[in-house]
Amino acid sequence: MKTDLKMPIIGFMHSPYREKFGIPRQPNLVQVESYVEMQAPYNDALAFEGIEAFSHLWLIWQFHDNKNQIEDQQTASTQQNNKFRAQVRPPRLGGNQKIGVFATRSMYRPAPIGLSVVQFKQVKKVGKSLRIYVTGADLLHGTPILDIKPYIQYSDAVPHAQSGYAQDEPIRKTVLWMETAEIQKAELLSLGLLQPQIVQELEQVLALDPRPAYQDDPERIYNMRFADFDVSFKVDLNCVYICKIVLLHTD
Repeated sequence: MKTDLKMPIIGFMHSPYREKFGIPRQPNLVQVESYVEMQAPYNDALAFEGIEAFSHLWLIWQFHDNKNQIEDQQTASTQQNNKFRAQVRPPRLGGNQKIGVFATRSMYRPAPIGLSVVQFKQVKKVGKSLRIYVTGADLLHGTPILDIKPYIQYSDAVPHAQSGYAQDEPIRKTVLWMETAEIQKAELLSLGLLQPQIVQELEQVLALDPRPAYQDDPERIYNMRFADFDVSFKVDLNCVYICKIVLLHTD
């Protein structure tokens, strides 16, 4: 039986999520726009003929930034057996309760593969680049894309499905800008360095409270990189307070 499977990378995700901290834990919780930049020879527009008839797509991708990421695909089977985690601690359960890895969407899996359904926007040619624009992706910037498939409503949607400990959407908190951050935001907007769309997307991300579930100190200041900005915030029971937003050097 053949056990070594090599999969091509057809493209890379370009998104405002520049670090794992802050990425929504499921797709479509935040309507952030991003795009897949296709790689040759898969950047052929003919390969996407007819895709405009579908409202949503499946993205199949690779968890590429794990600390225990398997580097050598030729010895993947041996390494996976040595590093296999039968149980993990899902953030949704507070990070304290263990559950079987195959009952979760944890990134620490035998095969580091993810699956996300996203809303399709358009196929766009930008110079020599072919881009597939989507909204709702939960992928880190630079994520390798292994495949793109259309979402089929009648078979992929299961209205009465049971989702265990993740049956309900996470509660969203109110996002407030503190005085210093409000001044910084206004200045960046006036200079054209910050776009209103980025502000809206950032607020959606923070409303989900990206902190680890076991951290609940309302005075602790957290830092998160979103798009080209470093954002500081703190969280209490009901609100997320943006303390500072600073444009990072992107050269």
